Amino acid sequence: MKNILFVSGEGLPFIKSGGLADVIGSLPAALTKRGEGAAVVLPMYKRIIEKFPELKEECTFRVHSGVIDKQCVLYSTKIDEVIYYFIRQDDYFYRDGLYGYADDGERFIFFCHAALDMLPHIKFKPDVIHTNDWHTGMIPIMCKQEYTDPEYKKYKHVYTIHNLLFQGNFPKETMRCLNLSDHYWNNGDIKFDNGISFMKAGIIYADKVTTVSQTYAREILTSEYGERMEKVLANKGDNLLGIVNGIDIDNWNPSTDKALYKNYSINDIRNKKACKRSLQYQLGLRVADDVMLIGIVTRLTWQKGMHLILDKLTNIMNQDVQLVILGSGDNYIENELKKIESTYPHRAVFYCGYNEELSHRIYAGCDLFLMPSLFEPCGISQLISMRYGTIPLVRETGGLKDTVQPFNEYDGTGTGFSFRYFRGDEMMHVLAYAIKVYYYNKAGWRKLIRQAMSVDVSWDNSAREYSQLYESM
Repeated sequence: MKNILFVSGEGLPFIKSGGLADVIGSLPAALTKRGEGAAVVLPMYKRIIEKFPELKEECTFRVHSGVIDKQCVLYSTKIDEVIYYFIRQDDYFYRDGLYGYADDGERFIFFCHAALDMLPHIKFKPDVIHTNDWHTGMIPIMCKQEYTDPEYKKYKHVYTIHNLLFQGNFPKETMRCLNLSDHYWNNGDIKFDNGISFMKAGIIYADKVTTVSQTYAREILTSEYGERMEKVLANKGDNLLGIVNGIDIDNWNPSTDKALYKNYSINDIRNKKACKRSLQYQLGLRVADDVMLIGIVTRLTWQKGMHLILDKLTNIMNQDVQLVILGSGDNYIENELKKIESTYPHRAVFYCGYNEELSHRIYAGCDLFLMPSLFEPCGISQLISMRYGTIPLVRETGGLKDTVQPFNEYDGTGTGFSFRYFRGDEMMHVLAYAIKVYYYNKAGWRKLIRQAMSVDVSWDNSAREYSQLYESM
């Protein structure tokens, strides 16, 4: 049994801005079921203070890091077998947002230091410190180069890249917040362009670097996907590996999901049609069992392939389909999508923003889930859609390639549809094929639904791989 301390900028059920929070909300719990010890430390943001007033105060301690000299308060709680710790320092974290502030470099250097400084004050004694994304990338170098206590030398470090695009790059002046000499900038360990990079430091100083799918682990070694970190990553050799994410199968369960009009399961999917009719009625679409309903739940960004959707929207709607899109993001994309309801009345709907209950209903009520990402480290929407028997159509990149098996009409295998090149014409070619299967191969489509719902999308396999990784260290 190993004790694993996860350090993260966000995590469910307390705070979320992206997919990182889903991982932190699920992986530690999955590890405890395998007999590992797990704890999580998070910044105590304003929203956490307001939503969780019952957290227990543990102790107060002071953090000294370069010019930083701040007192903080440590809080804790326990959910099932996972211990959660919270670093409260209101000057840094009592704000409306999580990230995007001018002093983010200073804020998260403080958080990294506090996460290490709290260790003598808690009963949980980690064997492995598992850091995540740029927010905590400084922890391995801090632990190995700043701390002289022999206890800190015992810790092994795993660093997970959830999205290489966001690297935590800050001006060189940010070094004034560190207890590191200029040597680590001069030798290139933390230098990136003319500043410092939290992510580069995490990659170099962690014992193992993971990312969230096998294909993405290979892609980021190339100039196309490496975001100028490909050479740094290549130097990790066999210490860089990909482990695909899972989803919370209790929260995402069509047989118990309270957001659905009717529940259904792989053993009896008849109520999926009732969910479709209910969704059509709710959104003002023509209520009909026999028309393909395509769903999209996403951030509206170039990364998610939304420009392909806009470019081919007329072609898509020239097919015998209905379309529902839920999301927010780029203003241009939002404004273009706001036109679809008047252009295609009772056939297309755009919900601008996010609605958790509606997202569940879209995953359950649609026939096809469209996810044409430019790149996708792992992706969870395709996993959710398969869980609900809504067939994913994805681009073959990152975790999408690893988790969706293309339909083979000759032997009936597969769990979805996919296309290789990031081109609108190729997406339309595969979409036309999917529509053809839906309308003219009913038995094949029903088989696709069963096969998609049979895929194990839980955290069990991923937790086993992480356990093996920790043990190998």
